[in-house]
Amino acid sequence: MELSKNFEHSAAEQKWYQHWLDKKYFNSTPDEREPYTVVIPPPNVTGVLHMGHCLNNTIQDILVRHARMHGKNACWVPGTDHASIATEAKVVQMLRERGITKSSLSRDEFLKYAWEWKEKYGGIILEQLKKLGCSLDWNRTTFTMDPDYYDSVINVFIDLYTKGYIYRGKRMINWDVKAKTALSDEEVIRKETQQKLYYLKYFLDHESLPYPWLPGDEFITIATVRPETIMGDTAICVHPDDERYKHLHGKFALVPLINRRIPIITDEYVTMDFGTGALKVTPAHDMNDYQLGQKHKLEVVDIFNEDGTLNETAQILIGEDRFEARKKIVKELEAKDYLLKTEEYTSEVGYSERTDAVVEPRLSLQWWVDMKKISGPALTAVMDDDIKFYPNKFKNLYRHWMEGIKDWCISRQLWWGQRIPAWYAPDGSFEVAKTRAEAFEKFKIQNSKFKIEELKQDEDCLDTWFSSWLWPFEVFKGYSHPGNKEVEYYYPTNTLVTAPEIIFFWVARMIMAGFEYKGEKPFSEVYFTGIVRDKQGRKMSKSLGNSPDLLALIDRYGADAIRFGIMISSPAGNDLLFDESSLEQGRNFNNKIWNALKLIKSWKIDNVTTQPETARLAIEWFENRSSEQLESINKFLKEFKISDALNSIYKLIWDDFCSWYLEIIKPDFVDGVQNHIDQSTYNNTIQFFEKILKLLHPFMPFVTEELWHLLKSREEDDDIVIAEWPNQGIYDKNITVIFEGIQRHISTIRSFRKERNIPQREKIELLAKSEPQEGAKKFDPIVIKLCNLSSLRHHAEKPNNSISFISLLTEFYIPIEAIINTKEEKDRLLKDLAYQKGFLATVEKKLNNDRFVQNAKPEVIELERKKKAEAEEKIKAIEEGLQNL
Repeated sequence: MELSKNFEHSAAEQKWYQHWLDKKYFNSTPDEREPYTVVIPPPNVTGVLHMGHCLNNTIQDILVRHARMHGKNACWVPGTDHASIATEAKVVQMLRERGITKSSLSRDEFLKYAWEWKEKYGGIILEQLKKLGCSLDWNRTTFTMDPDYYDSVINVFIDLYTKGYIYRGKRMINWDVKAKTALSDEEVIRKETQQKLYYLKYFLDHESLPYPWLPGDEFITIATVRPETIMGDTAICVHPDDERYKHLHGKFALVPLINRRIPIITDEYVTMDFGTGALKVTPAHDMNDYQLGQKHKLEVVDIFNEDGTLNETAQILIGEDRFEARKKIVKELEAKDYLLKTEEYTSEVGYSERTDAVVEPRLSLQWWVDMKKISGPALTAVMDDDIKFYPNKFKNLYRHWMEGIKDWCISRQLWWGQRIPAWYAPDGSFEVAKTRAEAFEKFKIQNSKFKIEELKQDEDCLDTWFSSWLWPFEVFKGYSHPGNKEVEYYYPTNTLVTAPEIIFFWVARMIMAGFEYKGEKPFSEVYFTGIVRDKQGRKMSKSLGNSPDLLALIDRYGADAIRFGIMISSPAGNDLLFDESSLEQGRNFNNKIWNALKLIKSWKIDNVTTQPETARLAIEWFENRSSEQLESINKFLKEFKISDALNSIYKLIWDDFCSWYLEIIKPDFVDGVQNHIDQSTYNNTIQFFEKILKLLHPFMPFVTEELWHLLKSREEDDDIVIAEWPNQGIYDKNITVIFEGIQRHISTIRSFRKERNIPQREKIELLAKSEPQEGAKKFDPIVIKLCNLSSLRHHAEKPNNSISFISLLTEFYIPIEAIINTKEEKDRLLKDLAYQKGFLATVEKKLNNDRFVQNAKPEVIELERKKKAEAEEKIKAIEEGLQNL
């Protein structure tokens, strides 16, 4: 079979993924093997594959494939999240395109459209994961609104409410005016925003002053970035020790434009040297103001509708959007002489993670989880390393959040999601129950007098994260069907791979739920990925237009190249700068291995030919080198240094196997005809090739499976996806160290020939002034072959007519006779001599600097001394060369 010029990824990807599915290699059922379980962070049903998904899922696939090759029962569970806010927005948009408004529909009618949208678009991202080569157990695909899962979420709510961990209360929350729903603190993105600071006059109430007979034009200056909220002001607050305002304690001022009379109060909360030292207090529209209002029993005046427009309580600009209202109010304040001045001001503003709308603080009646009652075991598990974080630095971030944990607002003003199981009677009282009938029975116990039909269920649904915190055990129906065989086998899971930005949204809450409902941790380790950024360091996003089409990249470069490119520079927990050149590097790597196979397949095997000494030495070296590298690779993978592991595999294949091993064993050409390769060397080469393919397979599954089957004929089910991970084996470190020196010598000799235009095809004699280091002489046949030497002699006298060079403090000579032009060689040596003397002077200057010698590390000083010795040897050799010329 003739192989194509390069690896053709498209055909291989389609062929092998279908083959793996047909063979059911990704399917897992409980058995006697050790399980290795990973649950996918469920992507939103609104999602399509992007670079962040690529990174996260490539890492998971590497870990799962690696575990499978270690003989573990690898189970990677796929699934999707219903994503309440994002999905409802998509459905509303779809309806709008059809000329339908959400408000015109009943809840049930709207949900029919939502399920229609989900069935059409909700599984797209899972299909796209197949393009990436992800070895998920597709039979286990779970959706957070599946019937059993839905019931579990509702039952957990009821259980926590019964325990007293869930309560209903009116508190300040983050409000998304676009989605018209509450948000948790973690769903708010803080962004530095350029704003204006407006200095406003609040005239004092003349009647409240100690000297009412004087003209009433005295005012107090307030600086605010939100003049549109002044109609909600219910007090002005100053520091009790601020001398500027002591005469105003207990007095009153008038709100500009609407002339509401508000008190001037004192509190140490106010910072005297910030702004004017006087703070307008708007309890309904600022988190801190609300706390201040509670403390001083201030009136709460809510001036906004749920969509961010002004309501009738505002008295002016009713129905105007808050930001349009700001512009108009500023103009009116200026026209009526309330505006003193305006300054540019930069501050952090909260934006909705889902809709990017500016978040509005709002006092609202919501459902809450008392987090302090369930967070204790989750903090201890991480702090005691029962659950290990990679990298470890995220422990402190986790601890800081957990120790200051706030109650979790779990209700959302949406229809798509698990509906809150609370039922309201006509008098406003409520009972928490799964069904109307169960709620009615609870009301009957209290002798409530109303009909069952009069009970109305809460309109809100639960926060999406309230369902996904059950994910690690409920994907195995661990709550809906407790004690079943699967959850007992697969739980707790092994590794969670996720992004640090959802450490509180999801990771912490899953740990809490695991201890609360399974009595143990949900996973043993958490690997935090970094953020994929562009070359300018910006986070990739559609809005910036810097996020590439991942599927298009897969079509162009191939899944293996994409996986390589995203992983080769992706240290755990650190952001990575995406550059398409890394994908080209991955594609080149594919082709490098492909061409290595073509080279081997081009050789003719001879059962009679004796194994050359060069081949025997190459085999000895590569056995040791690959075992040495495998030790590092295993260590890197154990420590979740996946990028380092890939780098080691890359160098082992590209440099050690392709560039050195194959070059050494490659049969020579005699009179234009290539010799045969002996059977023993060929067999060893195939075994080495199989070994490196196994190491690479978790990272680049398609090309390795293709090459595995092209390398030699295979039995049925002899597929690399289930092949055994190589054993490390014992290795001799001394051999690899010695051979590193031999490689340096060979590279130096080749470079020397090139500099002097000595053709590589022309044999030359090489002499070494000294004996080689112990154990190195046996590799002379490799030096002779790769440098095309007629002979190599050690401890030789320097011939009169020769040129010399230094490699690793060893002086080599080449008899030149008529090979070179004497004048050109003299000019070259003089130029080289000047350079080496300049270099030596620089090094000596460092070593003669007392400050450098005292402060530098010993290994740095030793390196400089080594440079000095090498330079001196080179100068001596050049001067001798000039003398000979």
